[in-house]
Amino acid sequence: QVQLVESGGGLVQPGGSLRLACTVSRSIFSIYAMGWYRQAPGKQRESVATITSDGTTNYADSVKGRFTISRDNAKNTVYLQMNNLKAEDTAVYYCNGQSPANFLVYNWGQGTQVTVSS
Repeated sequence: QVQLVESGGGLVQPGGSLRLACTVSRSIFSIYAMGWYRQAPGKQRESVATITSDGTTNYADSVKGRFTISRDNAKNTVYLQMNNLKAEDTAVYYCNGQSPANFLVYNWGQGTQVTVSS
């Protein structure tokens, strides 16, 4: 069974930065797209950013200009650089793969908690 391990979360003050990493236990080279998602308390999980195998990126409006997604196929790892963090970014962050038909590829990992607070 493929495992996803998210890391890099923590407590940060508003305006701060964090870099999340998601390492997959199997090659992601052929995965159509990899994405980061988040779920805040009492809310549904939402897509934050995606990156296709050719490097095309897409971001939720709420994070455009502040977050950057990247992938390193050689390391089977996807990153999310988060700058100028806001309180509303507080959530558990997860990664997953996407098929061309927008289906999720993997079972969810444990996620990594991001808390933005002064």
